[in-house]
Amino acid sequence: MASLLLQPLYTISSSPILFLPRYSKHFPFPPKPSHNKYPIPFRSLTVSFAITESTESDSPKSLNQTAQALFRELADCFDLPPDYFAQLPRDLRLDLNDAAFDIANGPVIDECGQELGETLLNLSRAWELADTSTSRTLASKIPSLESSLTGNAKLAFGKRLVSAGRRFQSMGQYGQGELQRISKAMIATGKLLSASTASTEAEEAPKTESRMFKFGDLQVALTPGKAITGSAIGFVFGVLSWELSQGIQSIPESSLQYANDNALLLAKSLRGALLALCYSSTVLSAFATVGLLLLARQLKSEK
Repeated sequence: MASLLLQPLYTISSSPILFLPRYSKHFPFPPKPSHNKYPIPFRSLTVSFAITESTESDSPKSLNQTAQALFRELADCFDLPPDYFAQLPRDLRLDLNDAAFDIANGPVIDECGQELGETLLNLSRAWELADTSTSRTLASKIPSLESSLTGNAKLAFGKRLVSAGRRFQSMGQYGQGELQRISKAMIATGKLLSASTASTEAEEAPKTESRMFKFGDLQVALTPGKAITGSAIGFVFGVLSWELSQGIQSIPESSLQYANDNALLLAKSLRGALLALCYSSTVLSAFATVGLLLLARQLKSEK
């Protein structure tokens, strides 16, 4: 009897036991059932992690290569079965609509350029309609548009990718983890674009920085050309002030004839005030002319 009871225990213990972690939100891939309808390869996530970890210390050339690889990886993530988006549950369809809004909201054509902006608009409509085939076709075009992006377009596109990627991330685990792979690829690509644009702008900031002249709500950028123009205007104004003061001074006081002494005193005081105003205008114009010329010289030397 004892041997019969021990036999099943021995049989169970002698076979290898495989402990699988329970399916949870933090586990990237749930165990695959053998009857899966849409088998998806696992290669994309490993490549994305490797690429993301290597972006921080690479050279600009390798960063471009990394960005191209991430864009290709992002396009591969949308290589889904034709009816994948259409079969999503209702709550995930709402999240997909939110991602469609984030990827193409606002002036997307002005920010990202004509070609990429139209592609994002069409991609947004495809997500809203749950059109997986159109989404795959449009996503495959994005890697070819990466080289034509400028700094501002890269920054705007990167922000849109990160925002839409977080929408996919909020969908949680579904199927074979396709939505999470899409979110990781979009967030990694968006962060890379934003980081590369920020570093480029930081390097170019001293070259494009200009001084501003503020007077109330008025703001004028100071350039060498504007400083020289201002000095010329100041010089002309100074000459006019000097000529006016000489014309007033050339009038002798004896030629002033008025009805009474009070009128004569008033005329003399006005003559003195005009002379003081003209001379002070001449002096101020001279200082302004010299100062603007020195400022123009300094601005030229900074460039």
